[in-house]
Amino acid sequence: MIKLFKIKDQKKDDAGNANGRSMGKKQSAGELRLHKDISELNLPKTTTISFPNGKDDLMNFEVSVRPDEGYYLGGIFVFTFQVSPSYPHEPPKVKCKTKVYHPNIDLEGNVCLNILREDWKPVLNINTIIYGLNHLFTVCSATLDVAI
Repeated sequence: MIKLFKIKDQKKDDAGNANGRSMGKKQSAGELRLHKDISELNLPKTTTISFPNGKDDLMNFEVSVRPDEGYYLGGIFVFTFQVSPSYPHEPPKVKCKTKVYHPNIDLEGNVCLNILREDWKPVLNINTIIYGLNHLFTVCSATLDVAI
């Protein structure tokens, strides 16, 4: 009886490998959505994305923003993104690693951007957040919230 189960499992493995699928780690819905978002990124020319932990860890990455106009022209600001497995139902955690005097970024690097908090909706994506970060450096808001 045990031998039958081994044969059955072997056939499943062979069928999976024949279809080009590896029987490796399952991905969460958040990882699948993030993979889709990253593959569809339309980054502005002033922005780059990097994966310091390698391409295997898509849930943690860095985005560098280089404003091409305004007060922050010439600066390079690095943001870390930590995406939870429940993405897109909760927003990624975004922190600024670069020390900067900005009304929307506190001393610990917390970013005050409404789409990262109360205005987050699952239809928003990583591209939207990156454009929001770029917008922070080109237009300073007169009505400010406290960074959380």
